[in-house]
Amino acid sequence: MSESSTASVRAWLAAPMNPDVAEAIERLRRAPDVQQIAVMPDVHLASDVCVGVVFATSSLIYPQAVGGDIGCGMLAVALDVETRALNVRVAGQVLGDLGSAVPARRRNRNAIVPQPAGDQLSHASLESVRRNEGGLEFATVGSGNHFVELQADEEGRLWLMVHSGSRALGQAIRDHHLDRAQQVSGHLRAVDGQSEAGVAYLHDVRIARCWADASRRAIAEEVGRVLASRMGARICWQTLITTDHNHVSRERHASRDLWVHRKGAMPARLGESGVLPGSMGTFSFHVEGRGCEEALCSSAHGAGRLLSRTEARARISERELRREMDGIWFDARLAGRLRDEAPSAYKNIRSVLRAQGELVKVTRTLRPVLNYKGT
Repeated sequence: MSESSTASVRAWLAAPMNPDVAEAIERLRRAPDVQQIAVMPDVHLASDVCVGVVFATSSLIYPQAVGGDIGCGMLAVALDVETRALNVRVAGQVLGDLGSAVPARRRNRNAIVPQPAGDQLSHASLESVRRNEGGLEFATVGSGNHFVELQADEEGRLWLMVHSGSRALGQAIRDHHLDRAQQVSGHLRAVDGQSEAGVAYLHDVRIARCWADASRRAIAEEVGRVLASRMGARICWQTLITTDHNHVSRERHASRDLWVHRKGAMPARLGESGVLPGSMGTFSFHVEGRGCEEALCSSAHGAGRLLSRTEARARISERELRREMDGIWFDARLAGRLRDEAPSAYKNIRSVLRAQGELVKVTRTLRPVLNYKGT
């Protein structure tokens, strides 16, 4: 393993950094082979490595800096109808249909999951998860901050946005490879990217990212069928934008080939399209990367949490959530269980955008119309 380093750190902050976050980033800065760190404005505390952090290494790979929801990301695509097509009656029907078309957790039977021929995961136990849990969870949205949302752009056109990840498969891959990684600094574990263990991890990450991307597309297709049935809408696939924000990839920066780890941060190379969600009650944005090398060509992946889930449940009442969601269709029966996802539990998305003006530019602004979340 490489010796400890003292990496350069650059931060784009929407508010003063939480002391616990600052301490976590300082620990990461001193970890072996960490060359450069970029802190995004949606940064918040998480186990081992904070969400909203990007860093580069020359040889070591840190699975904890990708996390368990490998390939978690966003999909956005336009519909061929205007927002006014979604009235009270249709909205209720759509919300009712989505509960069965896009379950939160599991389907009633294993789905056929697209996978390149002969592309097997590195261990039989992981293949078992892919076949079993992976089949049951494919095209399910998950819980927490994952969602399906219908949004209106500036011209009143309706768009679909999907946020989901690799579910149990990504967690199994993380846990399997962490067990085989070497402890290098505090609780952090790493593998050499050129070792057998490193090659196996990277192989499995690629499959998890493909799984998550295919799952989001399948969710969009299921939503498309609901919208076609209830309002005659059609998905315009030529408008598709898709990106993920939990991954590690080999990239060239400042004439060096580096392993870039993104945990809750999306790539934002020059001209690259991205999707920046707010919260379930606030605006979202389509953006285009500016290719900022100091940020390792990265961007925030959303508003970022202001309150932990425990704090949000303690501070935000069901009545407050309903008030914050005024004018947006959602399943109000779930309001009590969605308090930790209330808009006020998140940072101001416009503050995040202002903080990272040199990282991306906004190409489209969207307001939420209908939000579907699992619990």
